[in-house]
Amino acid sequence: MADRTDEWIYSINEDNSARFLLGRPARKRLLLTIGVNPSTASPEKLDPTVTTVMNRASDLGFDGWCTVNLYPQRSTDPNGMDSACNRALHERNVREVRFFLDAVAPGGEIAVWAAWGALITKRPYLADCLEDLYCSMAPLGLDWFSIGKRTKDGHPHHPLYLKRGLPLESFDIAAYLKSVKGV
Repeated sequence: MADRTDEWIYSINEDNSARFLLGRPARKRLLLTIGVNPSTASPEKLDPTVTTVMNRASDLGFDGWCTVNLYPQRSTDPNGMDSACNRALHERNVREVRFFLDAVAPGGEIAVWAAWGALITKRPYLADCLEDLYCSMAPLGLDWFSIGKRTKDGHPHHPLYLKRGLPLESFDIAAYLKSVKGV
């Protein structure tokens, strides 16, 4: 499971082909950001998306942040993600996220930032991955947010495409799931 030290929250699989968690621990307020899939970022070398998340968390008054993803497979290009969902990898992702949240939830406030953009449409299984993450997290009663105007299809924007200084806005994850899953 996650290696939580004073400096970093970081969890990868054995061959580093998947990342489950990357962030900095919080004492009081954690911003949990959900993207689509991880790239190459690690504690030693942050990428532009993770750097944006880190800066946005600080701007919004969070003393910690963690990035997770709908699907944990590392790929610098979302087109490189598995064409079919690797169920074992996905299920481990859901377990890792929930284990992490159970470990930090009793100690402080957690806000969930929906930040996957229209990339959720890259693979048909990504909406199912979101639904599984949501169902796992729902008992914790966390508040979901997005930042900035949503795309024309209602997707929350990816962090890289947002102006700095925009506030968190309430995000109705249940309604969103109904719209993307067509139920």
